[in-house]
Amino acid sequence: MRIAIPSEQPGGLDAALSAHFGHCACFTIVDADDGEVKSVSILPNMPHAQGGCMAPVMYLKDHMVDRLVAGGMGMRPLQGFQQVGIQVHYHEGAALVSEALGLLLAGQARIFGPAQTCGGGGGDDGGCGSH
Repeated sequence: MRIAIPSEQPGGLDAALSAHFGHCACFTIVDADDGEVKSVSILPNMPHAQGGCMAPVMYLKDHMVDRLVAGGMGMRPLQGFQQVGIQVHYHEGAALVSEALGLLLAGQARIFGPAQTCGGGGGDDGGCGSH
């Protein structure tokens, strides 16, 4: 499984989690098999315009991600991830990438649902803004 975790710079397992997936500095990408980490890499985030929520969704899909662990996103990107087959999990309040990864691999990071979505940054962007 290939997991993306929105991260602050410089990324990696010791990095702080970013509060909102679409506006993170980078994604820590973890390839794991049977609960064991096989590799860790950093994928810089791409800028996206307000309302352009599908850009980061497709960016992660193009990089073969099949799981995302996040703390905040709007309903529109969540639906986008569901449409492209990327399963989104809630980070459960983890502060570091390694903590969020551990929760996911232990089966303790629940599926991200409407209760975890945010209203965004106050603009008319369908809940895609930062917070």
